[in-house]
Amino acid sequence: MYGIIIEVSVDPNREEEARNMVENMIVPQARTHHGIKAAYWLRSLEGDILRAIQIYDTETNARATANEIQSQGPPPGAPVSLTSISTYEVIAHV
Repeated sequence: MYGIIIEVSVDPNREEEARNMVENMIVPQARTHHGIKAAYWLRSLEGDILRAIQIYDTETNARATANEIQSQGPPPGAPVSLTSISTYEVIAHV
């Protein structure tokens, strides 16, 4: 398995809008990614960082999704800005 970690910075004045975007746009879109096995969206308790951890069946699918997200970025006017995206090999899980 392989994973990607996406980090975005949330506009603190648009927190509720960012949560709605994740629930109503990002999660449904993630469900369509080829080879996705699991995904979690984590909001920092201190600060304005939101991280998504997405797990894929193959390196190819993980890298393809990471490249797609990197090239598209958030939609214009979104309450978040893309900080980073990285691809990883899963070496253990519970």
